[in-house]
Amino acid sequence: MKDLHSSQEKLLKLLKGNIEFPLTMRELQEQLELASPSVVHHHLQQLEKKGYLKRNPNNSKDYIIMDDPEKAIVYINKYGLAQCGPDGTMLSCNPIDRIPIASRLLKFPAEEAFIVEAKGNSMEPKIKNGDLVIAQMQNHAKNGEIVVCVNNRKVLIKQFIKSGKNIILHSLNSEEYHPFIAEEDLKIEGIVKNTLQYE
Repeated sequence: MKDLHSSQEKLLKLLKGNIEFPLTMRELQEQLELASPSVVHHHLQQLEKKGYLKRNPNNSKDYIIMDDPEKAIVYINKYGLAQCGPDGTMLSCNPIDRIPIASRLLKFPAEEAFIVEAKGNSMEPKIKNGDLVIAQMQNHAKNGEIVVCVNNRKVLIKQFIKSGKNIILHSLNSEEYHPFIAEEDLKIEGIVKNTLQYE
């Protein structure tokens, strides 16, 4: 933590100690005895920039403290859209490439990230053919989340919908592709978090 300002060290300890019940900007300001919430915001940005903190841009109380700061550029494994291994997962394959990504683009630990290249137009307009899709490794999903999964021995990018006992896999391009019930062998590989689009 040699590169941290004393206020940033204190802020990091406060954030770490209050993950379950996050403090407001005003509470952080009071605890740190800083002039205003904008100073707290500045130090939060610096912690992110230095790789100690990852925040959800849509929820200021949703954050992760990194025990070891991530480098500014991290290399993420890219996998092909093919099932590998006896358990039907694609992540048991050898990666076909390693892609450099700015770690600040990931709002989760880089070690949990993987990349696949989208094929076809079934997830347009959000995900287009040739886009690089960054997903966070996870074997379960919430309703409405877009997942990378293996279904009937095919690797797919689909929207996950639970309907009663069935799991329905939806395409965003609903005019050309109809939803279908997932097979029993469905394996969720990860949740789509970012898309790097190529025109």
